[in-house]
Amino acid sequence: MLPLRDLICGTSGLSDMTRSTALSAVRPIPRRGLSREEAAMYLGISASKFDELVRDGRMPRPKRIDRRKIWDVRDLDVAFDALPAENPQSQGTSWDDFRDL
Repeated sequence: MLPLRDLICGTSGLSDMTRSTALSAVRPIPRRGLSREEAAMYLGISASKFDELVRDGRMPRPKRIDRRKIWDVRDLDVAFDALPAENPQSQGTSWDDFRDL
């Protein structure tokens, strides 16, 4: 394993790709676009369940970058917020009281 100083300063002789991969492990870079598997993981569901939600319109369709399909985190957040609560009659009760604290 390389010392942190070498990873940050790039003195280890690593290629640019290896160096950026190593740096992202030390200092994760926020990503706006996610692969299918990452989008499912972000939502806490399986990839097959994610596919079902995309098919039926509860989750957004991906954006295209060349041949890659990428899901926008912001679109996922909006779609997730729009999903119904488990018990719709309880909306406006205890969770709302604590959310603004």
